[in-house]
Amino acid sequence: MRKHGIILCFFLVTSILADKPNVLFIAVDDLNDWIGCLGGHPQAKTPNIDRLARRGVLFEQAYCAAPACNPSRAALMTGIRPSTSGVYHNSNPWRQSPVLKDAVTIPQYFSAQGYVSKGAGKIYHGRFPDPASWDVYWPSKKKPRPNDPLPKGRPLAGVSNTHFDWGPVDVPDKKMGDNQVVDWVIEQLGQAHAKPLFLACGIFRPHLPWYVPPKYFKPFPLDEIILPKVPDDDLDDIPAAGKRMAREAGDHRSVLGKGQWKTAVQAYLASIYYTDTQVGRLLDALDASPHKDNTIICFWTDHGWHLGEKKHWRKFSLWEESARTPLIFVAPGVTRPDQRCGQPVNLLDIYPTLNALCGLPEKKGLEGNNLLPLLKNVEAPFHPVSVTTHGRDNHGIRSKHFRLIHYADGSEELYDHRKDSGEWTNLAANPEYAAMVERMRKWLPEVNVPVMDKADTEGNKRNKGKK
Repeated sequence: MRKHGIILCFFLVTSILADKPNVLFIAVDDLNDWIGCLGGHPQAKTPNIDRLARRGVLFEQAYCAAPACNPSRAALMTGIRPSTSGVYHNSNPWRQSPVLKDAVTIPQYFSAQGYVSKGAGKIYHGRFPDPASWDVYWPSKKKPRPNDPLPKGRPLAGVSNTHFDWGPVDVPDKKMGDNQVVDWVIEQLGQAHAKPLFLACGIFRPHLPWYVPPKYFKPFPLDEIILPKVPDDDLDDIPAAGKRMAREAGDHRSVLGKGQWKTAVQAYLASIYYTDTQVGRLLDALDASPHKDNTIICFWTDHGWHLGEKKHWRKFSLWEESARTPLIFVAPGVTRPDQRCGQPVNLLDIYPTLNALCGLPEKKGLEGNNLLPLLKNVEAPFHPVSVTTHGRDNHGIRSKHFRLIHYADGSEELYDHRKDSGEWTNLAANPEYAAMVERMRKWLPEVNVPVMDKADTEGNKRNKGKK
């Protein structure tokens, strides 16, 4: 009898697990809103990301927890915001945070609930991979992605001797690191598996340097490139703390001085087009797999990116260009095609949402919100703001129509996106908006723990650890 009971228990567990949906978890590095479905740049070519968005819910106002790779990804994968963990910068080893040292990440939690967690490419910040998160990883748990080919004669743009560079690399697609990552993920999609699968695919482009094969540059002739609109006085009404975040236009002066603004925009668009091709390969493989109708797709990017707006380049700011990110969910049986949600949400919301979609027990201590009500009805009542943090006590609060930026020294910026989508006019000192400033301040995080390592913070100020 005992033997038969064990066998029955095994089949019951197997049956329950078989009903769980798989998860395809697609992360893209440094991709801002320059995709067709978000309209961030009129020349962007993203047919595959756009068709993914048409399959489910596109969040038009999704924001990162932090505008830098490491703190954004650490927050997303643990469900703990930077102001709680002290992981504010790329240089902070997130597993050494007292708050995060024993944190259970998304794939760890899924594995504990009977899933197999596999991944490839950049999911965590490159300096701090987390082997404990995965059952299987490619190329390995300590080397999350293969090396990319580099063009001869670097630097190509001549703006910097660092990875702040761009131009074509004359190699076939199959030599690119992201192609190899996607190849491995496609192989997993084509396999049968006894347990439900949590499968992560981390695509590195359009992270710097913007080196992609020449064919991805061809749709963007240099003489036709449209540059972002940047008023000459764009920083005049910005407090000193904001100007420091913008590096006082240092990168912008360098790009303009070398006459490379158009080539930079061209290369970023080319890199996005390359990434879109990889997303298309993933979608085609999923559609051809036996898991097509039982796989949730979660597509996200870790933060936005500036290409001269606010006379700033890269991320590392609290303005819309750094904070806004693409976020798409496709959940069979839950989402409907062609849904667009205009309510502010945060990447912290991914963890509790995936748990809910997959029927996993509620995970205590997560600081995000479950998006399931919005996946079912994009007009459902929801949390009214999204918070982005860059450094201790520096926060951006985004409601549906306003952005308040509150710096550690008490200085502030306020923008009304109904009239000023470019955030060109700071209204924080305008008496007519005093009540709005007060309302927005109420959403500032109450907990702002110290940066976990002061030396790392100083290193970040010297622009180390940008990857």
